[in-house]
Amino acid sequence: MSEIRFTNVKQLPSVHLLGSGNPMCAGCGGLEALHQVYDILGANTVFVNAAGCMTLLAVYPFTPFRGSWLYTAMASAPAGAQGIRDALDVLKERRGLPPGEDMQVVVLTGDGSAYGMGLSATSGAIERGLDFLYLCYDNEGYGNTGQQASAATPHGARTATSLSGIGFVGEKKPLFDIWAAHRPPYVATVIGSEPLDLARKIEKAKAIKGPRLIIALSPCPTGWDFDPQESVTIGKLAVNTGIWPLKEYVDGKVVHTKIPRRRVPVTSYLEAQGRFAHLFKPQRNEAVLAEIQAKVDAYWAGVI
Repeated sequence: MSEIRFTNVKQLPSVHLLGSGNPMCAGCGGLEALHQVYDILGANTVFVNAAGCMTLLAVYPFTPFRGSWLYTAMASAPAGAQGIRDALDVLKERRGLPPGEDMQVVVLTGDGSAYGMGLSATSGAIERGLDFLYLCYDNEGYGNTGQQASAATPHGARTATSLSGIGFVGEKKPLFDIWAAHRPPYVATVIGSEPLDLARKIEKAKAIKGPRLIIALSPCPTGWDFDPQESVTIGKLAVNTGIWPLKEYVDGKVVHTKIPRRRVPVTSYLEAQGRFAHLFKPQRNEAVLAEIQAKVDAYWAGVI
């Protein structure tokens, strides 16, 4: 296996991923989701990590994973995944690499790469039918450099680059729809606070060949401004308000895997985060709050 392990990595105990030595922020929703995903994918995995928050997990020559790790620039992870997958396929064809020693290729990126800088390379990889799993931890901003606005930032959120007025005036890019438009084998949304839904989708994605996307909404205590112990609560509110639909695209159809029949008002989710505090104090911005609620209502009106 030395031909396909790209660095001489010293393995740390797996507990380091969430243990006391963990370098990530407390309450990180992205790490919560990644830990669950890795429990299912297992050690026979190579992660191709685009620059971002999760880069802090691997500090050369250490990594918390029992498999392999390749670091790339923010826009280049799908290209790196292509090279690894090609190398594995050559080994299988020319040297008879045993099936048990083949590796799953997983691209790991934040929303800055997935929604923006790396989207072109990702589109090309999908068109080529690259056999890889693309995992995006979506904390709705450039979290590793101070929570600047990204193409995933929701309307009205305050970021380091959206400081005045209502906050971010744009809209969150529909990455799920962009991927589905390529007609890949599988696309899904998940969140760490709904572990059974996440596990079912990762199991399904693991059994499928070709390009597969998992978008994990990742509550970010530092970027979203909430107490780290509230991370799971924030995640559940994202689902129960309908702001984060849990769904999957498979066989050309979109299916919602959890429908909040009695949706909680979006204000319950927004009020819990400091990034939306300006919509409530010193004066409630009823117009923007109503606009956000109306968009969520319109979405679910087309589903239910």
